[in-house]
Amino acid sequence: MTISRRAASLSRTVVATAMGACLVAGCGTLPGGSGGSGGTITVMTFAPEGTGATNMPGMTGMAKAYERWVNAKGGINGRKLRVLTCNEKNTPSGAADCARKAVAEKAVAVVGSYSQHGRAFMAPLEAEGIPFIGGYGVSSEEFQSPLSYPVNGGQSVLIAGAGHQLGRVCDQVALVRPDTIAGDTLPVLLNAGLRANKMADAADIRAAEDSADFKPQASEALAHTTGTGKEKEKDKGCVTAVLGERTETFFDAFRRTEPQRRKPQISSVLGSVSQSLVDRTGGRESPFEGAYITSWYPVASDPVWEPMRKVVTDFAFGDDTVDPDDSGAQTTWIAYTVLSEIVKRFGEDEDVDARRVKRSLNESQPVKTGGLTPDLSWRYQDMRAVAGFPRIVNGQVTFQIVQSGRLVAQPGEKSLDMTPTLVQAPRTA
Repeated sequence: MTISRRAASLSRTVVATAMGACLVAGCGTLPGGSGGSGGTITVMTFAPEGTGATNMPGMTGMAKAYERWVNAKGGINGRKLRVLTCNEKNTPSGAADCARKAVAEKAVAVVGSYSQHGRAFMAPLEAEGIPFIGGYGVSSEEFQSPLSYPVNGGQSVLIAGAGHQLGRVCDQVALVRPDTIAGDTLPVLLNAGLRANKMADAADIRAAEDSADFKPQASEALAHTTGTGKEKEKDKGCVTAVLGERTETFFDAFRRTEPQRRKPQISSVLGSVSQSLVDRTGGRESPFEGAYITSWYPVASDPVWEPMRKVVTDFAFGDDTVDPDDSGAQTTWIAYTVLSEIVKRFGEDEDVDARRVKRSLNESQPVKTGGLTPDLSWRYQDMRAVAGFPRIVNGQVTFQIVQSGRLVAQPGEKSLDMTPTLVQAPRTA
């Protein structure tokens, strides 16, 4: 009996030791870790929610819908996708906390996220070699860090594009923007687009990011855009506001301040104005009727968005924060499309970890996004010579207008690559 008990104890010890050694050596896959066929890939999406400034709950909602959809059809090449979400809170500490959570959970990438606090979240990710795929593009670090893989040109190309759009119809422009570090780059970029059309620089009007009273800024913008009274084609003042969720509040104040005379042309960029905002403020009767809008992507009614719309319908499960017309949700969809295409390039038995994902992004042939963007590639030869934004690989913008309550393509305006304009712009970061 004693010998039998000793043998059983020895057997358990050997098995336990072997299992421990196997875990250390990487046999099989731990939950949340990387792995070959049948493993689990952990990623994170973060965005601000419930704050007094810009909120992007649709980005994390889109990420969870994508997770449910891709796992319902067997995962990515047999690998289950595990999506972590985090409230970035619109603060540096919140952004850093989300990045540290991604590190702690051994995420292979952060995908389709929003934060203007690039320094806070990029440092922890860089320290662990975790790639940042498809950020919204509001922080300069997203276009500087070698670990960042943007899918659009960020705020920089939108604002430069807005300058191009307004430079063709306006003779005076006023920009209302947040009084923040990120906001400080906007006048330089808008002016680059204006100068490309031989226009004077815009009036730079600052506002507190979480302000609820924009009457002073509305009055100042109106004073700069009252026109000259001359009869000429471009005798029109234009006001563009880029204030995130506060854009609606500003234009409400502007409408109330505006005297009964010729109205200035209003404009903004997607992310500050969206189809849902136009719907909510009256549709055809919305104060945004006739507004010029600059976007990265095709108009929301374009058939290229149908796959995303079907996923939202079938897998968002009534989450009304996930709006397929929203540029945040669209960016997250494109970012996860990139992740999926990259993971599909791994062998079935090849481990998928942050280091290997980063290497694949750096070396792989261009990634297709179903016509939503040009083919995307982050190889050295694909980078553009844009001072302050060396990681831009997609400088494309589209020009839209609110017409009969819908965001539609602006007649006579084709999509445009703003990279040459940005190359000529002064360094902003």
